[in-house]
Amino acid sequence: MKNEQRIDGKLLIVICLLVFIGVVMVYSASSIWADYKFADPFYFAKRQLLFAILGLFAMYGVSLVPYHTWRIYSKPILISTLILLGLVLIPGIGLLRGGARSWIGVGAFSIQPAEFIKLALIIFLADVIADRQKYLTSFRKGFGPLLLLILFCFGLIMLQPDLGTGVVLVGSCLLLLFIGGAKIKHYIGLGLVGIIGFAGLIISAPYRIDRITAFLNPWDDPLGNGFQIIQSLYAIGPGGLLGLGYGHSLQKYFYLPEPHNDFIFAILAEELGFIGASILLCVFLYLLWRGAYIGMNAPDKFGALVAFGIVGMISLQVAINISVVIGLIPVTGITLPFLSYGGSSLTITLAAMGIVLNISRHCHY
Repeated sequence: MKNEQRIDGKLLIVICLLVFIGVVMVYSASSIWADYKFADPFYFAKRQLLFAILGLFAMYGVSLVPYHTWRIYSKPILISTLILLGLVLIPGIGLLRGGARSWIGVGAFSIQPAEFIKLALIIFLADVIADRQKYLTSFRKGFGPLLLLILFCFGLIMLQPDLGTGVVLVGSCLLLLFIGGAKIKHYIGLGLVGIIGFAGLIISAPYRIDRITAFLNPWDDPLGNGFQIIQSLYAIGPGGLLGLGYGHSLQKYFYLPEPHNDFIFAILAEELGFIGASILLCVFLYLLWRGAYIGMNAPDKFGALVAFGIVGMISLQVAINISVVIGLIPVTGITLPFLSYGGSSLTITLAAMGIVLNISRHCHY
């Protein structure tokens, strides 16, 4: 494309800073657990560093690909990820971990197809909206069919089951439809149906009801369903203003289960305090603002929608994860982007940001 310029350097710096914080915090949060389980305190940190390096290379490579390329292949990409979502449900192909069949083994590593479908669906929806935006105000011709596709993907994820990832997928896609021009009245009706459906999902699975009751009163079962959130709050509280110091967390000594995953923010708050946690939130807010700025200055509708969709997805995931950790909402099993341990999540997030960086090459600031 013409008028191509350099990528947005400010956004690139923020991304690299978050990746660095993630590797550093994964080591601090996991060292005790890794030493006990694998006799190597750097076990998880080394793997996270490897994922970070691969992810950064993926981000760089994707940032060189003209973002319109993804529009050309949006349908094959979506179909491929849907096939992966189906394969993960097959015993012998999908790996069962923690009661959920969400991973496919690839050698010594594993991939989580649900992470890929979020990005694939954003690209596909951006393509459809940019091409047929005038139909989006019609429920029958535009909003309805796209909503059915979103709910179909949500249903496949719920068969694993993975409610947290499903909520992020639906939330980010509905946000994208709203930005694209969907009518508010569609969301009012959808909200009523969604509340009923969400209640049904909770009632249909006893462990979800346990999470709700643990959220309302974790002290009712402090050694069972309320254990994780209580230990998370025990980590955040003593952190105070300045924290206990990097590497000096007490909750990582087998109190908070697998602290390098979903609850890594609790360890960060314990070690770096209110100030450290606030700085991290400011970094995430700057990432959101910079991504939205790129979206507002994108040269076309498709680029704008993809940029808004990606940063919206990441921001929603950050909001849900931190809300869980500080006890504002029930436990959902959502990772903290860039920080939580996990190869699929980190790699796909960085690759997604590579698309946003490529869009920034064509912006007119």
